[in-house]
Amino acid sequence: MDFNMKKLASDAGIFFTRAVQFTEEKFGQAEKTELDAQFENLLARADSTKNWTEKILRQTEVLLQPNPSARVEEFLYEKLDRKVPSRVTNGELLAQYMAEAASELGPTTPYGKTLIKVAEAEKRLGAAERDFIHTASINFLTPLRTFLEGDWKTISKERRLLHNRRLDLDACKARLKKAKAAEAKATCEGDTVPDFQETRPRNYILSASASATLDDTSRPPSWAEWKEDYPGGWRRPCFFLVPLNPSVTRARGCLSLPKDRKLWNDEADKAEQELRVAQTEFDRQAEVTRLLLEGISSTHVNHLRCLHEFVESQTTYYAQCYRHMLDLQKQLGSSQGAIFPGTFVGTTEPASPPLSSTSPTTAAATMPVGPSVAGLAPPGEAALCLEEVAPPASGTRKARVLYDYEAADSSELALLADELITVYSLPGMDPDWLIGERGNKKGKVPVTYLELLS
Repeated sequence: MDFNMKKLASDAGIFFTRAVQFTEEKFGQAEKTELDAQFENLLARADSTKNWTEKILRQTEVLLQPNPSARVEEFLYEKLDRKVPSRVTNGELLAQYMAEAASELGPTTPYGKTLIKVAEAEKRLGAAERDFIHTASINFLTPLRTFLEGDWKTISKERRLLHNRRLDLDACKARLKKAKAAEAKATCEGDTVPDFQETRPRNYILSASASATLDDTSRPPSWAEWKEDYPGGWRRPCFFLVPLNPSVTRARGCLSLPKDRKLWNDEADKAEQELRVAQTEFDRQAEVTRLLLEGISSTHVNHLRCLHEFVESQTTYYAQCYRHMLDLQKQLGSSQGAIFPGTFVGTTEPASPPLSSTSPTTAAATMPVGPSVAGLAPPGEAALCLEEVAPPASGTRKARVLYDYEAADSSELALLADELITVYSLPGMDPDWLIGERGNKKGKVPVTYLELLS
């Protein structure tokens, strides 16, 4: 393997410098450039969009495929760029088992015939489920994945670049600040000597000649010795760290104040130039990132359209399921009479059967007592007898009695299971009761004991 040691060393140095700078920012020991409030709001909105998109995507996948092993298999096929194999739905598998059971138990028996009819309905339900999963995956899941794997990765990449540009800008600000402080100290008169160890950036190293001068074998003279040897105003030698730049890397011995001040002026000018470049790059990257974050609004519009399509496909799926089960109910009802007691085609609310069909007295006691037809008459008028009530010209229906019912009083009509009667409603009657006719007898009958026929 061909390793570029210089590049590795440079990357490692940058990494540790970033880590130290980031830690100092967290503890408030370094300057940090703050973004404006609108930009922070865009960042928060983008993060929220990403988090909720991931949650909605995962839960929709659970809805469409409850089996976690199947989901993992589909995920692996997608990552390997291979076509997901066709899988039998639960409804289709149940239909297959029912058909095999009917074939073995006897397709001509009542149980076998019913198994065959239910198997056909379950097969249609499974096909409808397959179509719903396919439509929802294309119209809803695919756009969500495209956002997370495409647009969001681009936004994350630009945000990382913006973060690095901000760190570069803050480092340049800190360097300029230290250079200005050292320049101010260098202009001081007298014996005041600037502390170069404090003003240098962290990526400075000791020059070779300065290190040699500070060696034990060549110890520099003391300040008193230099004062005696140079009474004309020369300063004592100062050995300090200089930046890794060929133009400024050199050993410093005894410099006069004008030369020292010129060196710091050059360093300050260079820091100002680097700061301007870093500020330009930061502003450019901030503008690019802002445009990407503002595109989240378009993402919301696209996801809204996909959500409408998902709702439409789900509505179609449930409508197909209802239609298939309705057809199955009619087929089973026509072959075996009233097979689903308590469930009436055309009613909005399913009614519960009585607690005990063998105890008419108890069942009648639990049923709501409807007002009598005589009680519907306005006050001051005579009570109207049921024999005098004429059925409406339209609105009469046939009904099959599901359970035996014993009349509680003379206003009600006793019923026998499986008989057919004519029923109709009168204005102002309790919706739980109807007027029933059987031959020349009529009276109130509870709706829950009837199966209304079309």
